[in-house]
Amino acid sequence: MFSGLFTALITPFRNGKIDEEALSQLIEEQVTAGIDGIVPAGTTGESPTLTNAEHVRVIELAVKFAAGRIKVIAGSGANSTAEAIHLTQEAERVGADATMQVTPYYNKPSQEGLYQHFSAIAKATKLPIMLYSVPGRSVIEIEVETAQRLANDVENIVAIKEAGGRTSRVTELRAALGADFAILCGDDPLTLPFLAAGACGLVSVTSNLIPAEMKTMVTACLSGDLSAAQEEFYRLLPLTDSLMGLAVNPLPIKEACALARKCTAEFRLPLVNLSNSEKEQLTTLLKKHNIA
Repeated sequence: MFSGLFTALITPFRNGKIDEEALSQLIEEQVTAGIDGIVPAGTTGESPTLTNAEHVRVIELAVKFAAGRIKVIAGSGANSTAEAIHLTQEAERVGADATMQVTPYYNKPSQEGLYQHFSAIAKATKLPIMLYSVPGRSVIEIEVETAQRLANDVENIVAIKEAGGRTSRVTELRAALGADFAILCGDDPLTLPFLAAGACGLVSVTSNLIPAEMKTMVTACLSGDLSAAQEEFYRLLPLTDSLMGLAVNPLPIKEACALARKCTAEFRLPLVNLSNSEKEQLTTLLKKHNIA
């Protein structure tokens, strides 16, 4: 379920609404490239600015367009446990294969609060759950001991997306959680070290833009072909670095997809477009990679 390459999907907008045609084409490209699954309505999908109805609609459309050919892991977390339960039950209703649950943001719960939050969501659904630890956005992280407790106590919590930026976290999690618990890299520029340390997959931003190339890199990493993995990883590193570091995600990746004619570069406030200088940097980089 949670091994391989998963794309953290952007949510295309046009004139203030979800661009269903662009979303369909984007997902079809993911299927053609051999991506293992997609993650709609997460951070990259601008979930904080989606209404609840739109949030569910994006997941429903992802299920429809994927048509059982790849897995759909619904981003249905929230900083309110009740809202997360509602979104997760809706994701289950519309046919998602699994759910990703982000660490609650802004309200900074304790580790016991995290345990109770994720446990309550798990009890409310039959879907497999991938935890999502991203302290850069949520301030707190899911501590190793809390992840271990959840893995031991809750049957359908079976994976974690680790986006804390430290390879040592992967080794700590792997030692605590055992071989059967899935650990996925949540930061494209750290794919090679994370997979070498024991992660079994990547939730990628860059694969919105170049799914086939990211699939080649991840496959080489997971198959143990170190030479091929290194070659692809370092060839793509300037691009993955810029897409994650030029500005806050998802600004660079959506602007890049717009330059590649996959969607419009439309965001919702408080997000705004890249500055002219940032867009020039991005355009130059894409031309070097023969993308736009």
